[in-house]
Amino acid sequence: MTALNPADRLLASLGKALHTVFASHSASRPRPRAATPVAALSDADRRLSVALMRVDHVGEVCAQALYDAQALSTRSPALQAQFAAAAREETDHLAWTEQRLAELGGRTSWLNPVWYAGAFGIGLVAGRAGDRASLGFLVETEQQVEQHLASHLDRLPAADTESRAIVAQMREDEARHAQDAEQAGARRLPPPARWLMRGMARVMTVTAHRL
Repeated sequence: MTALNPADRLLASLGKALHTVFASHSASRPRPRAATPVAALSDADRRLSVALMRVDHVGEVCAQALYDAQALSTRSPALQAQFAAAAREETDHLAWTEQRLAELGGRTSWLNPVWYAGAFGIGLVAGRAGDRASLGFLVETEQQVEQHLASHLDRLPAADTESRAIVAQMREDEARHAQDAEQAGARRLPPPARWLMRGMARVMTVTAHRL
């Protein structure tokens, strides 16, 4: 996107936003599969899996917005490439969770346009604070997501081995994204910023669980 003028870059971002929120997605990597056959889920287990996978899907919608906003905000070609590479892996996550939700008879969040817009705004603010601060924000985000996915592995029904395989791979990818950002020179965020991020993530998680 470095060869585009600001207006063209904004139009490209708008197109990406519309695609993320409203289109179906394809993964560049094979979807993680369970090593054991999937057992029949009770109705209660199916509803729980749907709710948790919907929250995970919202997280991937937000990730697309954050990475795009941060790529727009930096002048570093290396960081733009790093953000783009991470966003491609997040697109895999988006496709996997979307597909699994359909298999479970669930739906994505009705509030995805709101989640995307909010995350994009936050990503712009982080990007405007400078590359090291932007990378620090990315580290904190990915570490919180990694913890969030670990909690979902604890909560997903044992019989839902397909969802568990997807979440396990997502967790591994998010941990690597955080490590890459640290190695690129991230500056640790101050405690108030980390607390605020956790609070906002909690609001999103609770809301997306139902809506």
